[in-house]
Amino acid sequence: MAITAGDPAEARTGPFPAAFREMPPLLPPFLWPDSDKPETPDSEIPKHRYRSIWISDIHLGTRGANAELLLSFLKHTESEQLYLVGDIVDGWALKRSWYWQQSHNDVVQKILRKARKGTRVVYIPGNHDEALRPYAGLAFGDVAIEREVIHVTADGRRFLVFHGDEFDGVMQYAKWLAHLGDMAYMLSLHLNTLVNRGRRRLGMPYWSLSAYLKHKVKNAVAFIASFENLIIAEARRRGMDGVICGHIHHAEIRDMDGITYANDGDWVESCTALVEDFSGALRIIRWAEEMPSGRTGSKAGTPVMATV
Repeated sequence: MAITAGDPAEARTGPFPAAFREMPPLLPPFLWPDSDKPETPDSEIPKHRYRSIWISDIHLGTRGANAELLLSFLKHTESEQLYLVGDIVDGWALKRSWYWQQSHNDVVQKILRKARKGTRVVYIPGNHDEALRPYAGLAFGDVAIEREVIHVTADGRRFLVFHGDEFDGVMQYAKWLAHLGDMAYMLSLHLNTLVNRGRRRLGMPYWSLSAYLKHKVKNAVAFIASFENLIIAEARRRGMDGVICGHIHHAEIRDMDGITYANDGDWVESCTALVEDFSGALRIIRWAEEMPSGRTGSKAGTPVMATV
């Protein structure tokens, strides 16, 4: 069921599902009632304010998650609405082997604090955190869980927001192949980590090996084009002005026959977010380019933004 941003009706609330505590191999204590552990003061960090922010494909619970960069982004930005557009926690990876760093906890706690302080936070589960999909329509703490939402921009445009795996043929018809591909992808991310460790020692900025390889492979480029066309067709069928999604780890904004397609990217390769300013304009922020030294919080200038 889609909800519309700004509707007076609040998301249904319910008791915190005990099933979460019974599934430690699948989910970390992500939506458990969070602690009031004091946060490192960041009041002196310049804040960039937006009407709405979309982030997805963080893959917390994997070595590929750039949690430190994301935490820096969250500390430097404020918004009225924050959309978590799926694959926030990687349940697939956590079922294979447990990996959960303090930085992953810090990201979770930062998001929950934003929700407590008044930011409207909506979590739209993806395929890697699909265990949360049965709880769509509920709110845990101050975080609403939905399968999809309709977002109305400041200039009145209506955007359908979902993760996007529903339009991935491999996910729908050969899920075993998707899991196999995920393991290969995790290997490429591990190589990506090694490459960037060396680049940091040489004083070079972050660079995504996996994204470079993906965009050089003809089949990957064809898949992205097919995915985008299917998404646009769905937005047109439902009478929307545009669509916002994640899933394919490829940040982009472009007009396709009168329908705006926006993908917020990811936080394992490109470290990107989609933002809406107070006039309704959408932009992509490429946060890794804001800190060329590779140290989170090392630079506090204006974020690098690109309209594609």
